[in-house]
Amino acid sequence: MRTSTSEAPASVRRFLEREAKLAGFDCVAVTSPDAIPLAAERLADFVRQGLHGSMAWMEEKLARRGDPRTLWPEVRSIVMLAMNYGPAHDPLAVLEQKDSAAISVYAQNRDYHDVVKGRLKGVAGKLAARTGCDVKVFVDTAPVMEKPLAQAAGIGWQGKHTNLVSREHGSWLFLGTIFTTAALAPDRPETDHCGSCRACLDACPTDAFPAPYRLDARRCISYLTIENKGPIPREFREKIGNRIYGCDDCLAVCPWNKFAREASEAKLRAREDLREPKLADLLALDDAAFRTLFSGSPVKRIGRDRFLRNVLVAAGNSDDASLIAPCTGLLDDASPLVRAAAVWALSRLLKAEVLLELMRDRTDADPLVLDELRAAVEAAERQVEDA
Repeated sequence: MRTSTSEAPASVRRFLEREAKLAGFDCVAVTSPDAIPLAAERLADFVRQGLHGSMAWMEEKLARRGDPRTLWPEVRSIVMLAMNYGPAHDPLAVLEQKDSAAISVYAQNRDYHDVVKGRLKGVAGKLAARTGCDVKVFVDTAPVMEKPLAQAAGIGWQGKHTNLVSREHGSWLFLGTIFTTAALAPDRPETDHCGSCRACLDACPTDAFPAPYRLDARRCISYLTIENKGPIPREFREKIGNRIYGCDDCLAVCPWNKFAREASEAKLRAREDLREPKLADLLALDDAAFRTLFSGSPVKRIGRDRFLRNVLVAAGNSDDASLIAPCTGLLDDASPLVRAAAVWALSRLLKAEVLLELMRDRTDADPLVLDELRAAVEAAERQVEDA
């Protein structure tokens, strides 16, 4: 372990800030490993209440997340860096275009893990070479509580939607972390500037915030469309609208975004073909086409089947009769998850009499699909009886 440097701390700090800016980071600040003493218990309470849903990795690494020193006992300073990914367009406008799909801003181009980590390694390597101290870098892939650490370092504060908010960049920041054995002077923490505003809480389509500063992941559209591996619960399907990967509603409505700027990093700017892709085109994707379209994108990690599950929910909410044919074709897909979602989509797009003709005698070996078939047929029969 290397911990000593003969260079003045102020000079090291200027060097660090210069290299971070050259690497494309918009913010750099320093905090100490013991700066978030309340985070561990807050996280434990979150998990105890089951608000993390099926994200078992969060519970499994609970003890390591609460204190950075459990991850690396030798750490003396934590450098927090942030990269702006602000959109050049209104991310909520696509929600009115029912024949198109809404993909979260952060996923409309390259995977930020790859972009940020590469730049972070460069900065950390130069810091190590300059000071002779050891470094470790993390970008949302290790049990590091980036948002509380970023608030402790003064980059922003965790808003009522639990995400980081910056007075300069609004809600659009990717975070990276450098642990180092160098002794650097910590910055002052940022204070909460949400005040009485509750725009983010009121904007949530699925009421995922049981209270300010508290998220129920099980109701969050980002969780439901990305982390959730099973069918999307029926109570949320209509509310999801055309959001097929993540959700930006609580971020986009934050008043602090009036200070936000478009991302300067080209790899984080939206690809034109991912800003408002047509549902019809997405429904036609086989596995190879899916992998090609989303090569290098974070969307790729959920796989084609879960992705089509999401697209079929959006199709069911579209009121677009032209999507009936592609949805019908997916009734025979190899994936039970896709077949089940296709049943639901068609139950929304077809008239009850037509749906009964198509589905009444249909069967399936998978219980997931059978459950959707029964629900669709029973609902259609009730409609016919009430007519």
